[in-house]
Amino acid sequence: MLRMTTTEARKKDTRDKVELGGLIVKAGLRYEKRALLLGALIDIRRRLNTDETERKRLTSIGEEAFGNDGE
Repeated sequence: MLRMTTTEARKKDTRDKVELGGLIVKAGLRYEKRALLLGALIDIRRRLNTDETERKRLTSIGEEAFGNDGE
C-alpha cells in the first residue's frame, strides 16, 4: 500500500479544513464567535452519539441546503 508523503498529507489536511470552513460560511455563521461555533459543534457531536433520529433530521436539512445551490 502506498503511503502519502508529508507534503501530500498536509495538502489534504489543508483542503479538508478549507472545506469545513466553507460549511460555516454556507450555514450563514461566518460572523459568529468561534467559542459559540465550537460549543455548538461539541453539543451536536454529543447529541449525535445518542440520537440517531437527530442525525437523520440534520442530514436531511444539510442535503436540502446542498441541493438548493446545485452542490
